[in-house]
Amino acid sequence: MSSDLIIYNTLSRKKEVFKPIHPTHVGMYVCGPTVYGEPHLGHARPSITFDIVFRYLQHKGLKVRYVRNITDAGHLVDDADHGEDKIAKKARLEKLEPMEVVQFYTIKYHKAVDALNCLPPSIEPRATGHIIEQIEMVKQILENGYAYEVNGSVYLDVNKYNEDFPYGKLSGRNLEDTLENTRTLDGQDEKKSSVDFAIWKKAAPEHIMRWPSPWGDGFPGWHLECSAMSSKYLGDTFDIHGGGMDLVFPHHEAEIAQSNACNKCDPANFWMHNNMITINGQKMGKSLANFINLEEFFSGSHDLLERAYKPMTVRFFILQAHYRSPLDFSNDALQAAEKGLVKLLNAKKTITKLKESSKSTVDVLSLQKDCYQAMNDDFNTPILIAHLFEAVRIINCAKAGTEDLTKEDIKVLSDIFDTFVTTILALKEEEESNNDLSNDIMDIILQIRSSAKSNKDWTTADLIRDELKKLNIEVRDGSEGSSWEIKE
Repeated sequence: MSSDLIIYNTLSRKKEVFKPIHPTHVGMYVCGPTVYGEPHLGHARPSITFDIVFRYLQHKGLKVRYVRNITDAGHLVDDADHGEDKIAKKARLEKLEPMEVVQFYTIKYHKAVDALNCLPPSIEPRATGHIIEQIEMVKQILENGYAYEVNGSVYLDVNKYNEDFPYGKLSGRNLEDTLENTRTLDGQDEKKSSVDFAIWKKAAPEHIMRWPSPWGDGFPGWHLECSAMSSKYLGDTFDIHGGGMDLVFPHHEAEIAQSNACNKCDPANFWMHNNMITINGQKMGKSLANFINLEEFFSGSHDLLERAYKPMTVRFFILQAHYRSPLDFSNDALQAAEKGLVKLLNAKKTITKLKESSKSTVDVLSLQKDCYQAMNDDFNTPILIAHLFEAVRIINCAKAGTEDLTKEDIKVLSDIFDTFVTTILALKEEEESNNDLSNDIMDIILQIRSSAKSNKDWTTADLIRDELKKLNIEVRDGSEGSSWEIKE
């Protein structure tokens, strides 16, 4: 299929035909996690979104260098130039070395995205592994006249930068509005302007994550790592820069400023941003303490979850909304996704059992074309899924004998599922685990106990509870029924 790929570009605020800088190669940089806490559903969305982009570009025959960073230094607790390093704070609270925190949560993140069937990036650089590159970038920005040093910290001079480059073009914020809405923080009066941001910060005596520099011991500003690492691995200007919508300002706006101040060019031609996952309309995130860990989804151990959900159910749930649309969490939505996924995967298995006919009553080639059109229209996975369920209908009707399919039709349907379900959406069957079997068995036991209680057979109900307790399984009775928990 040769139709053009159209991508919505946050920078231009419109859809554009995607043309790589180099015709057969694509460079893509995506902002990865700051590894100081459990990976949650909010991390899953960008991981899955840009996994789809990676997979589809490869399917179209392009060689993709996909770079996704790990932030392991420089990200302060207020996401600006003030406060404690998030990782250092976690290390202090847990009485660990910062790199112990980084290693622990990086492994957790990898385990979670592997379970979601996301391909690993081509390169996964860490901020602490590129301190030299970041220092060199600060030196170049200073030399170009767009930064200044005060007491061992270096700040990008936004007003000076704005004389030569339009600051705020990604987020749509002009400098005057930004100045009006920027509060001055304690200890930040050394800046020329409240909108200036640190590209290198002097380390206070208690700051344990520090490196020597020409300006004294310090650490890079949070925004700087992505500018330095994307330039190192993809060149000064590359094809696609991705991340969550919450990064548009200030993080990505600062990246554009840093790259122009250093290299005199924008870092990326296309900026892609996935929307947020919400709970009751509020963004899910660690800072708001309303997030659900991915492990909790897979085990069903969070209070907001009615039961466990498999990784493929979570992936399918996320793909049912367009990546630029908000997605609100609910158990009903997850359970609907689970049922839909089962239908989709069952239909895939049914294809090989279909009987061939000498004539055709459906146009499967048009359906295949529609699937490609959905993906070419800004990776529109919900429209693609709608077309795939039309394929499910055709398969089920052919099985029932109400539609006729030729040998060629069956092959096209098989190709559709192999291409779009398996390769691009990366949905797969999941084996029943021992945990799943244990959950099912416990559900049956609690149903028997509930029936005993309904019949006022307290002896049997108490016996079940007491015998489970001997196995370190605690049964809890509540207004909405009984639950159970394994006590360590």
